[in-house]
Amino acid sequence: MKRHLLLRLCALLLCLLSALSLAACGESTEFHREVYAMDTVMTLTAFGPKAEAGLTAGESVILSMDAMLDPELPTSVVYTMNHAHAASVSVPGQVARMIQTAQTVYQQSNKLGFNSLDLSVYPLVKLWGFVDGSYYVPNDLEISAARSRLQFDQVILSSFPSSGSYEVSMPDTCEISFGAVAKGCTSAYVIDAMRNAGVTSGIISLGGNIQTLGLKPDGSKWRIGIADPNSPDNYLGILTAGEIAVVTSGSYQRNFTDPRTGKFYHHIIDPRSGRPAENSLVSATVICEDGTMADALSTAMFVLGETNAMRYWRTYGKDFEMILVTKDNEVICTSGLIEEFSLENQNYTLRFSE
Repeated sequence: MKRHLLLRLCALLLCLLSALSLAACGESTEFHREVYAMDTVMTLTAFGPKAEAGLTAGESVILSMDAMLDPELPTSVVYTMNHAHAASVSVPGQVARMIQTAQTVYQQSNKLGFNSLDLSVYPLVKLWGFVDGSYYVPNDLEISAARSRLQFDQVILSSFPSSGSYEVSMPDTCEISFGAVAKGCTSAYVIDAMRNAGVTSGIISLGGNIQTLGLKPDGSKWRIGIADPNSPDNYLGILTAGEIAVVTSGSYQRNFTDPRTGKFYHHIIDPRSGRPAENSLVSATVICEDGTMADALSTAMFVLGETNAMRYWRTYGKDFEMILVTKDNEVICTSGLIEEFSLENQNYTLRFSE
């Protein structure tokens, strides 16, 4: 219950920051919709005469994606994939989009000498108890056995342009989940649904995933609060942006403390170790136009840590920017955000990096 309330407060804070002062200007009517799905609170905000229709369309997308992507739901597409015994499975375009995006990040990471994003990490996520909340610290043998099932490089996506359909095949022992990309992809499709319904101005918060549609009704840019990882119901700074996706991954989002040792563990698993990622970062925020890619990259950058995340950005970062927060309260922004990000929390120091 406490986690649900925290998620709700974070979602409302991010959207309210962005919509601040709009209601008073009288230029457009503001509508909200709240949905609980994918184990998080999702807040949709839209403006104008088509807002209600847009919110209804967006909510429909969320519920559809939630039912499609739950790996523990026997009727879901992902469950079917994980229990296909190496047979090919027909999948919708949303699943194909997520696999393609994750494969891009996976391949780029490997070219730099590390694996930072692997959708087949699901057996490890289950082993640590992050699926159902039965938290558990596994031993080395258990971790090794689960790591042997990391087979994302053997997941094959086939497309058939003439029919617009897709098929996925993967090894029998492979299990995947889309936790690292699901909310980002959902955000992208929600924005598309709102736009198709006639909405020209809106903002959505799906947990740590923010995506905007157009500009504010008055033509100004959005003001998006970046969560303080040490106090998630507050924010550390403000990002000024137009139509964009802003996705944060952090150790504060889902975690537990081992009662025997007092050690803290979070839910973002490093596929290289089979354990929660351990480095200097407490959160990583990625800003780019593609919500699916922003989600994938935020997870990957968090796993990589400051040094390797900056290396990745310098190599592949022409289409995205980052905000990294370290354990010693330093906020590191990539150079493209110099005019867009302002630090508001004096407990942190700010550094821009080329």
